[in-house]
Amino acid sequence: MEKQKKIGLFSLILMIFSAIYGFANGTVAYDQMGYASIIWYVLAALFFFLPSALMLAEYGSTFKEAKGGIYSWLAESIGEKMAFIGTFIWLSSWIIWMLSTSTKVWIPLLTLISGSDQTQTWGILGLSSTQTIGILGIIWILSVTFFATRGVSSIAKISSLGGIFVMGLTILFFIASILIWILNKGQLAEPVNGLHSFIASPNPQFQSPMALLSFVIYAVFAYAGMESMGGITDSMEKPEKTFPKGLIISTITITIAYSVSIFLWGVSANWHEVLGGGSVNLGNITYVLMNNLGLVMGHAMNLSHGTSVLIGDILARLTGLSMFMAYLGSFFVLVYSPLKSFIMGSSPKLWPKKMTRLNKAGVPAYSMWIQATVVAVFIFFVSFGGSAAKEFYQILTNMANVSTSAPYLFLIGAFPFFKKRTDLERPFVVYKNKVFTNIIVGIVLLVLIAGIVFTCLQPILDADYKTAFWTIIGPIFFGAVAWIFYRNAEKRSAKENDPASDEN
Repeated sequence: MEKQKKIGLFSLILMIFSAIYGFANGTVAYDQMGYASIIWYVLAALFFFLPSALMLAEYGSTFKEAKGGIYSWLAESIGEKMAFIGTFIWLSSWIIWMLSTSTKVWIPLLTLISGSDQTQTWGILGLSSTQTIGILGIIWILSVTFFATRGVSSIAKISSLGGIFVMGLTILFFIASILIWILNKGQLAEPVNGLHSFIASPNPQFQSPMALLSFVIYAVFAYAGMESMGGITDSMEKPEKTFPKGLIISTITITIAYSVSIFLWGVSANWHEVLGGGSVNLGNITYVLMNNLGLVMGHAMNLSHGTSVLIGDILARLTGLSMFMAYLGSFFVLVYSPLKSFIMGSSPKLWPKKMTRLNKAGVPAYSMWIQATVVAVFIFFVSFGGSAAKEFYQILTNMANVSTSAPYLFLIGAFPFFKKRTDLERPFVVYKNKVFTNIIVGIVLLVLIAGIVFTCLQPILDADYKTAFWTIIGPIFFGAVAWIFYRNAEKRSAKENDPASDEN
């Protein structure tokens, strides 16, 4: 039998980079905080990404045979009930991602077709642009679920092609920005005014200390996804050395990549001129900045205005094509994969029988339609809540950030309990000292809790109660649903085990 090839250091670094780094995260950071976002990305890497990734690696290597992913990790550490609730909240982060992406997917598609985001001009049957996008988002999630439940998953392969295009965009962006910087003799479109530029945001929404602290959730979101790497330590060459070394190198590389990309956006985009207007939002920011990059590059090369506009148009369309393919492919995987993994990896007694049943295509169709219905209902209420486009995409971004960060509270909080167990074989150990482990766990939890709390409090202090409600509701709603599911499972189990019920 041929020996399976082990994952080396370089391959591991590439895997971590592709799983974590997101091109659009840099554009969102620049839009929200300008150069000041750099320091938060560095701090998030040091106090969240690196220590939490090492914890997840210990989980993954110890429970490498477990089929339930993070549910198995939590169940073996803090018990079935908290594991079920924690993993349900983790599942909600993917549901919120689908909610957000179902509405955002039309922006790259329209940018590909027309060269710019025209969704804010849409309106059918007297509906506003936001309501129209909401209806289209509902049609999107229902259509994808329809095809996915029938086994039409080959389209998911498009995501890898989209990933290659996005990586190419990243390289193109770096080259174009450096070229503009050289041609403009080091002059930046967004000037640096000493240290102030790196600690103060040009965005009026991020001026207060609490608003600044809430940005930590954006930085944490940019590093999320490491749990997917936790189960591969058994496939590495000398994992006890390869993984920490690869992780440290990846942390440094990704942090530098984010920091440099944020700074380079200042080469071509003056924040107040390009992003200060009302037409730019967190849904179209990437396409606006790429269009502007092409325009500025053309001017820096002394090309005609018409040619410069054409270059910007091409870059915007290329970005639209890349992001649409990535969204489309990812959607067909994520519409069933996290849900199936959770249901199949947890105890069947925790679920109604219909939800655990797989159809001919090998997917839990009934559960997927419940999921699609939940997403559709959320989209309807958010889009018909009277928000303008800018506020609409801010709400979706806040929901995604908080729902993605919340599951880490369970994973990190459970780690000391995981370390207490003496009956486990641990092939990979980094945290060997109990006091040091508890201190690191405390720091990471503090970062997460502070980010979540400040993100939820900020809209309340601004009297923006609608944004506050939708920011908070995700983890609370799905945590409550998980508790109800578990409570009902306990009642069913008690009834089945009750001798009196058998006699009747």
